[in-house]
Order: sequence, then structure tokens, then C-alpha cells
Amino acid sequence: MRTRTLLTLVGTVAALAVPLAATPASAAGNVLTTGSAGGTAVAVGDTLTAPLASGTSATLYSSATGTSGVKCTSSTFTATVSSNPAAPGTATESVTGHTFANCTSNVVGVTGVNSITVDNLPYTTAVTSAGGLTVSPASGSVIQTTVKLNTLLGTITCVYQAPSLTGTSSNTDNSINFTNQAFTKTSGSSLCFSSGYFTAKYAPVKDNGATVYVN
Repeated sequence: MRTRTLLTLVGTVAALAVPLAATPASAAGNVLTTGSAGGTAVAVGDTLTAPLASGTSATLYSSATGTSGVKCTSSTFTATVSSNPAAPGTATESVTGHTFANCTSNVVGVTGVNSITVDNLPYTTAVTSAGGLTVSPASGSVIQTTVKLNTLLGTITCVYQAPSLTGTSSNTDNSINFTNQAFTKTSGSSLCFSSGYFTAKYAPVKDNGATVYVN
């Protein structure tokens, strides 16, 4: 009786081991998916886009706690997926476009915002399964934004730089968030605030119209 019981147990364990061993690693899903968490893997080479989350603004303020600077009610980023491994892991993207429009300024002496341009593209974005996000420039370069402001004396150009940006992603509203990312003014007149703190929330992130999730 005891021998038969042991043989039965061994046979049961072996039977369970067969489907487990046959399960492909890809069954865990990829870091970036569409449709749902753990859904269809985003293909390498796909283009991701996202506007500002509804009802929000992108801001570049002169301090982390102040409200003086530049505010834009329209902004969009575009990125190409470079890698999308099995989760948990880190997916990478190449940011090829980042635009701002409908911008205003409340800086004393500034009458309007002429333009905001993101320079030195493309940037590399790393997105982790844990929801972390890092934006980095090419080797030897910096993240740079050029802000042109209208004043009573004409247009001035303010250049701001940062070594990198960090943010977070959320599947609650398929968003990416940047909060008080610090930039330093590298050139510009005294009307250009000496430091810039960038805050923006982009949602929803989409892949050819399909909502993107991070796993």
C-alpha cells in the first residue's frame, strides 16, 4: 500500500511538471502591452504618442514651489519603441518629437511666449516594470529646451539644460508623469529665470490608437 502511494505521488508530480516545463517564457507578457495589462506586446518599431492629460498643463516654473514662469495647455511627445522584453524588465524608446503650444508667461517684463523647442533629439527613454521612467540624452549631449519670449524690447532666447529626467508611469490612466524636473539656464538675458522646473502629465499613451500598459 505504501509503495503504491509513493508511486502515485511521483506520477502526479511528474504529470504536473510537464505543462510547467512546456510553458514558454513569453507567457509572462512583455513590459509594454496594448489592450490591457499583460495584453498584446507592443512591437519594436511601433510609434507611441501621448498628449497632455485632459485638463492639465505643462509648466516650466522658476522654482519647485512657485507659479512664475511658462505654462502650456498643449504638448505632445512621440517615441519609437527600441526594445520590449519580457516582464519584469526594462523597455526602451527613442523620443523623436516633443512639442509645446498654446503657451503663456506671467514673468514680469514678458508679454508672451514666441516658441518652446526641445533640442538635441532623439532622447532615450527607459521604462521599467516597476513604473519608473528615465529620459537620457545621447552620449556626450544634454537634454535642452530653448524658450523664446516676447518682451517690450523684442524677443529674447532662454536656453535650459538638464542631464536627465525621471518620471513615473501609471496604468490607472495610462499616463507618464514628470514632477519638478530641474533645468539650469545656460544662456539668456536677465528676464530669463535662472532655473526651470518642468512638470507635466501625459495621457493616454497610445500605440497606433491602442492604449499602452506597463507590466
